[in-house]
Amino acid sequence: MSGTREATHAGSWYTSSGSQLESELDGYLAKVDPIPELDYAPPVANAKAVIAPHAGYSYSGPAAAWAYAAIPTQRVKRVFLLGPSHHAYLSGVALSRFETYGTPLGDIPLCKNTISELQDSGLFSDMSPSVDEDEHSLEMHLPYIRHIFSGIEDLRLIPILVGHPDARTMGRLSEVLGRYWAEEDTFFVISSDFCHWGTRFSCTPYYPSAPHPSNPVPPVPAAYSSTSTSSAPSSPPEMVKRFDKPGTAAIWESIQYMDHEGMDLLRRPAGQGAVDAWERYLSRTKNTICGRNPITVLLHLVQHVYAGKPEAEHPEFVFVRYEQSSRCMAKGDSSNKSYV
Repeated sequence: MSGTREATHAGSWYTSSGSQLESELDGYLAKVDPIPELDYAPPVANAKAVIAPHAGYSYSGPAAAWAYAAIPTQRVKRVFLLGPSHHAYLSGVALSRFETYGTPLGDIPLCKNTISELQDSGLFSDMSPSVDEDEHSLEMHLPYIRHIFSGIEDLRLIPILVGHPDARTMGRLSEVLGRYWAEEDTFFVISSDFCHWGTRFSCTPYYPSAPHPSNPVPPVPAAYSSTSTSSAPSSPPEMVKRFDKPGTAAIWESIQYMDHEGMDLLRRPAGQGAVDAWERYLSRTKNTICGRNPITVLLHLVQHVYAGKPEAEHPEFVFVRYEQSSRCMAKGDSSNKSYV
């Protein structure tokens, strides 16, 4: 391990000015409020993992703040960051060869000892420097991590690029990562946007009669407003694989419902059948959740760690923010992305 990974997306996906970036992140975090009905009062003392988006900060920065505000930074010294591979096909999982990751707010040292232990497992390949620096799913979390851990000099990062690990690799990976999950000072960040809807993404599934989500994530209202055209059907809604003509639900409402379906399946990650239900959902909806594989790694890990433990000890995911980049109304509106 040697050298520093450059912040290759600074100046395009987010500002390269350290002072401006710090001000922007402070502004996003300042807008995070407690949600008493969800028992969300950041930082969350017993939090162990978050799912957060990785789009440009003008799109996903405000939503990501709700995840980063939850991290109990005073007890965390080591962060595992799992992100999907966007530019290179990867059959399994890979580790960085750099010694530090650079950000406009300062460098983040990688944990050499932990990475060496992971390499010894034989499960991981090495990312090439070019693949590492091209990948935004990892980089977009670095300024937030550096910012919220400002002044904590012994923080160490373990970035893991997740490709398409098979079931055997998933099982072994859960055993390896499970040892670190048990340690109090270790935290997991899962990098994922949710639905990328539109023809440019080859993704136009549609629920013509999409109901309102049964567990709406703020700021989605608890009930439809008077301007909504949708109403809950008497039976589970039918999906068409390609949008053709509008039904009673707007496209953005259909996307909202589909994303909430997925979030609902993740709420009890240690529950029996959670992995199978998640994979069936992905197969059925074809929802373009780009971090689906890192999320699946997390599900397998939680299943392994809590196997045989009382249900009262099982963790849960509490989703506290859901946003869309725009309200998609027509098939040609191909820029809709969702962030949780």
